[in-house]
Amino acid sequence: MSQTLSLDKTDLHILDCLQHDCRLTNKELAAAIHLSPTPTFERVKRLERDGYIKRYVAVLDAEKIDCGFVAFCYLKMKQHTQENALRIMKAVKNIPEIAECYNISGDYDFLLKIYTRNMHAYQDFLLRILGDLDCIGSLNSCFVLDEVKSTRELPLNGLING
Repeated sequence: MSQTLSLDKTDLHILDCLQHDCRLTNKELAAAIHLSPTPTFERVKRLERDGYIKRYVAVLDAEKIDCGFVAFCYLKMKQHTQENALRIMKAVKNIPEIAECYNISGDYDFLLKIYTRNMHAYQDFLLRILGDLDCIGSLNSCFVLDEVKSTRELPLNGLING
């Protein structure tokens, strides 16, 4: 939260607008935040340079590209060593089916969000890909029945209006 203190309400408004629609032109963004285009452009460039904006992405429809089977997989390391943790973190970065990976607390060490075509493809993924990682002690999977909410948007309203 301390880093957000260097952002003013206009910066936060820019971030909020761009996280809703990153394809806004600079002119459209300037109109939305009630600023002229040149300072708007300079602010966006500063927000990118300072790392507030990490990247711009297109959100794809997983069903339409035949990878709509979503599983969450909890992984437990065979032994809690830094070497095992680093091996898992390095491996998941290079596995395209793994969309997200979190190092978590509790009964498991990692939580993965995995996209595949179907249950059979997921089983193959477990055996062929994750099964090759000998540092994994156990795993537990749960499957998405319906997506109720999915967003990468951060709750900036409280900071803008606060």
